[in-house]
Amino acid sequence: MKKRETILGFIAIILLLALGKTQLASDMLFFRLVIGAGLGYSLSRAYTGFAGSVNRAYKTGSTKLMRTLMFMFFISSVVTAALLFKGDVTTFGLWINPINLGLILGGLLFGFGMSFSSCCASGVLTDLITGLPRAFVTLIFFGMGVFLGFPLQNTASIVKESWFTSATGANFSQGVFLPDLFQWDGLGGYLGAVVLTGIFALIVIVISYKFEQKRKNENTYVGVSAEKMQEEEAPFDSKNFALLSEATYDRMFVKPWTLTQGAVAITLLYTLLMGVTRSGWGASTPYGLWFGKFLMMFGVSADSLASFAKMKPDGFIQPFFENPVSVQNFGILLGTIIYLLTAGKFVQTFMSELKISFKEVLLFAMGGLAMGIGTRLANGCNVGALYTPIANFSLSGWIFLIVMVIGGWVGNTLGKKINS
Repeated sequence: MKKRETILGFIAIILLLALGKTQLASDMLFFRLVIGAGLGYSLSRAYTGFAGSVNRAYKTGSTKLMRTLMFMFFISSVVTAALLFKGDVTTFGLWINPINLGLILGGLLFGFGMSFSSCCASGVLTDLITGLPRAFVTLIFFGMGVFLGFPLQNTASIVKESWFTSATGANFSQGVFLPDLFQWDGLGGYLGAVVLTGIFALIVIVISYKFEQKRKNENTYVGVSAEKMQEEEAPFDSKNFALLSEATYDRMFVKPWTLTQGAVAITLLYTLLMGVTRSGWGASTPYGLWFGKFLMMFGVSADSLASFAKMKPDGFIQPFFENPVSVQNFGILLGTIIYLLTAGKFVQTFMSELKISFKEVLLFAMGGLAMGIGTRLANGCNVGALYTPIANFSLSGWIFLIVMVIGGWVGNTLGKKINS
């Protein structure tokens, strides 16, 4: 079975490249598909995801993922500084999000929702393979939440207007661009912005260590099985190296990446995305468009959908494989499949979470709906309101992190009482 899966995995890679190049309308869409596949592969092989940063800490006491994310945020900000230095920042689609009540409420809702669904906007795509029923229910209601939140995002002052704005931020979404605060540093503000980003990340890391220490002292630390597996590595002696061997194949395609390796891989993909598309990583907006397309199957017109959403009908009319972020999201799904097939783990993983109870369906639906609405209030999800803004030096990303953690903690606490 495993051998058959690995063969299918390499066939899937060939098909992705061949069909992506010949069937997609442009090279840029093909590029998006490849980047998405890389993200899905990295997230799956490193057993990582943004939702786990809070959920793992609450349930197991481990903050290793949170600390790894801080490392990823920092090195991504360094990359951004290199891309923007001495250039015209207005030629980039930077995610300098506004700081307002919508950001706070959206972050709280998103954190609350991801505690129930155990995933986020990007994680729900990888989980369609690793936990189909949970992810499918979550995705449906996530899309509904995004769609219902469109009118708020497009018209409400609590979402569109920012309490604080810097000079460069005024060119984007009225947010605060950290380099604007350090124009005196001699490097266009980027030195100060990188240092401040590092300080913020270090503060989170110190708090994470203190929390983990507290859980261990209280004997409530249990750790994460995936993290323990990632840390277990058999010693490798180069004298035993053989290119065409099972051991080499295992190291190249099967063995899970560490969290740090996954963070580096995602940062490299973010770098390519920023360099080529001149914009960051987003995921959640298409979910609302997909929900609208679903309604169109029952006779609802694109104009009616657009009138409700307070937006142009173009997104609802546009074919799925012509929307750049939809193609990228589809790539994430394919990347997950490719890793599990080439690692010989597809069937075992896919079959592991097929049974859920009616109560779980309700909880996943609530989680998806909360996350969907939260993304519209906060102008993004864990990649669109957290990772990309922080990497783009938007102060909003750090505020989203704080309220997302609070929302996640509340959600986990409530979920524990419901399930007890």
